[in-house]
Formats: sequence, C-alpha cells, structure tokens
Amino acid sequence: MALAEDERARSFKAISPGMLAPLGIIFGLFVAFTAAQVWNDNERANAAVNREASTLKAVVVLAASFPGEPEAQLRALTHSYIEEAASREWPMMAEHSATLKNTPRLLAEALKLTVDLTPSSEGQKAAQREIIAALENAFDARRQRIIVSQSQVNLVKWACLFVQAVCALLAIAMVHSDNRLASMMTMGIFATGIAASILLIPSHDRPFMGELSIRPDALLQVMPEQGS
Repeated sequence: MALAEDERARSFKAISPGMLAPLGIIFGLFVAFTAAQVWNDNERANAAVNREASTLKAVVVLAASFPGEPEAQLRALTHSYIEEAASREWPMMAEHSATLKNTPRLLAEALKLTVDLTPSSEGQKAAQREIIAALENAFDARRQRIIVSQSQVNLVKWACLFVQAVCALLAIAMVHSDNRLASMMTMGIFATGIAASILLIPSHDRPFMGELSIRPDALLQVMPEQGS
C-alpha cells in the first residue's frame, strides 16, 4: 500500500481480480498434493503397526500348540521383541535414525526356534507353518514401519507451497491497494487459511514423531505376560 502511489497505483489497479482465483486454486492443489503424501504415510504406518501386532498375536496363540518349553520360549521371545520395539525402536523412528541394517535378533531367534521344532501331529505341523508365516509377516511389517518413519515432506514441496502463498497474498494486496480495510481483511482471511494448512501438514508429517504420532499401543496390547 505504501508503494501504491501515482503510476504504481494505476499499475496495481490494472491487475485483474480474476487472477486471484487461479492463484488460490494452485495453492489449494499444492496443499492437497502435499497433504496426500502425509495422509498416505500415516495410513501406511498405522497399517504396518496393526499388521505387526496381529501377526505377533497369532504367534502367541499358536504357540499353545507346543506346550511346555517351546511355548514358553516363543512367548518370552515375543514379549522381549515387543518390549524392545516400544522402548528402543520407537524413539529411533521418531529421530529418523532407525534403519533396516540390522536383523531383529529376537524375531530371528523365534523363527529359528519354530523351524527347529519337531511336530508330533498334523495339528502341530499346521501350527508350525502358520507360526513361520506369521513371523515372516512380522518381519515385513517391521520393515514397512521403519521405511515409513524415514519419509517426510521435502524442502522443494515446502518451498513451492510458501512461494505460492506469498504470490497469492501479494496479488490480493495489489488488487485491493486502494482500500486499506478491504485489503487487510482479505489478506487476513487468506493468511489464516495458509496458517491452518501449514499447521495441519507438519503435525502429521512424521508418523512416529510429535503429539499426534503413532504409538506402540497395538503391540503392547498383544504382548504376552512373562511366565504365563
């Protein structure tokens, strides 16, 4: 508005208000494009954690087919794995430091123990196959949640979003440069929409970080009691 004097004022007013709609639409598309990645990452993370919990629950239930020492060992290994995942891997995923470099030792031990079992009936043979399949699914679910934990909106997307928001605000200011109150109200409304969008996306950007992060509750709910 300070620049809207003489020739500049006439130039500003020559800008068509019709360009505000395309600028707003482009900004909305940028927000939708960025948010789609964030929602997809959250859905994938939730699905991976829930699948991991379901497969580990299946291991605990099927372990009863091998009463005695094998059942106790499988339950203990499952308990220790879930405890380690919740206490060690979750903070690492929040810090983007979790990697697939190391094989989860406890899951590997449970798989080896199951493969080494000697079934004495058709029921135990079927249970052995199901436990092996469940453990393999647990490996895959863990891999998926660690991969998703490393995903985030990159700087290029953020830069495009902010540049488009600034362009829209500048266009609003130029179109309404002759009316200070209208300009302030219009820019204030649009800026509020920008702030809401920017707040919503980062709050869900990293699935395992922040107040709205995915917790290991699903895993903890299926964790067997030690010694039971």
